[in-house]
Amino acid sequence: MEGTRAPKRLMEGTLEGRRSRGRSRGRWSDGVERDMRVLGVRSWKEAASDRLKWRNMLDQAKAHPVL
Repeated sequence: MEGTRAPKRLMEGTLEGRRSRGRSRGRWSDGVERDMRVLGVRSWKEAASDRLKWRNMLDQAKAHPVL
């Protein structure tokens, strides 16, 4: 996907601006990466390109007690 398209910019974008003290606000992709590490997946972007594999991983994530 071209880097200037909105979906790619939204998925890989960073948050700008200031926020109060405390835990920083994370990106959606940061949460996905954290959850995929729990499931033992190294590259979630590669896994997502294979729809069947991705759907199976989503089913595993739904059944996982921590996620």
